[in-house]
Amino acid sequence: MTSQYDLVGIGNALVDVLVTIEDTFLDEHSLPKGSMNLIDTAQSDALYDAVPAGVEVSGGSCGNTMAGFSALGGKGAYIGKVSDDGLGKVFIHDMKAMGVDCPIEPATSGPSTGRCIVMVSKDAERTMATYLGAAVDLGPDDIDEATIKAAKVLYLEGYLFDPEAAKAAFIKAADIAHEAGGKVSLSLSDPFCVDRHREAFRALVENHVDILFANESEITSLYQVEDFDAALQKVRGHCEIACLTRSEKGSVVLSGDEVHVIDADPIGDKLKDTTGAGDQYAAGFLYGYTQGFDLATAGRMASIAAAEVVCHYGARPEVHVRDLIREKLAV
Repeated sequence: MTSQYDLVGIGNALVDVLVTIEDTFLDEHSLPKGSMNLIDTAQSDALYDAVPAGVEVSGGSCGNTMAGFSALGGKGAYIGKVSDDGLGKVFIHDMKAMGVDCPIEPATSGPSTGRCIVMVSKDAERTMATYLGAAVDLGPDDIDEATIKAAKVLYLEGYLFDPEAAKAAFIKAADIAHEAGGKVSLSLSDPFCVDRHREAFRALVENHVDILFANESEITSLYQVEDFDAALQKVRGHCEIACLTRSEKGSVVLSGDEVHVIDADPIGDKLKDTTGAGDQYAAGFLYGYTQGFDLATAGRMASIAAAEVVCHYGARPEVHVRDLIREKLAV
């Protein structure tokens, strides 16, 4: 049976506010460099007023992945929660403009649409302060069963794992996907998020996830080990496929006894902003995977997609990455 969608993502529907800052700004606001911090309405308003002028775009980790996936030519849909306000309308419009179906009914009561203030340091490291807003209310009732059943792969955003209702929504969605014969993928998203929910994440990975995305910090945090190689051995056997990224060192894609070491795509001195590198890596890999390419080729597609996005500000591709892939891989 032909699936209506290659990929359906579930994540925090947020509008990203991208600004460039000095590291002293982070110190002044007690924000650990490179972290993702959850903040409330008052904190978000205060920080928004304090940061320099920036660029506002619809975002969220999963939203960025879905936008990149669609730009590559994949058929995708997105499930998240927004309010019936200006930012909510912008989010849905932007996703649809990117070619991503968005079967979302905006909430007419409750918190406003969430936003993420992305502070980019001069060395391209990003620190995020996130007001989840309406996104925090996503629960099992928001899971569109028909949409998930219509997909080859379900993609879950680890950032969404903080609220209890979202955990239940993840399990419900994963069960629906598996019952329909689909695969379930998960991005761990952030080492601090992993620290907050380590046991729950382990249970999710071991019992519900087929494809895991994590960077070096996240995977070592998940298994509480000191080095990458030890984490690699731990994750083997816990899920069908693990895609583990290591910044400029590239990535490792493993499945059972199959191990592929993928070099980072060279960018020279073009590094601008690491926001979205992991999001676009997932987009590239899942595009290759859902189109039937082998794991090594999917990994190289992921590397090319990640390299493109770190060469400019913003978490979504600015060029036709599919053309880059054709040029570099001849596929």
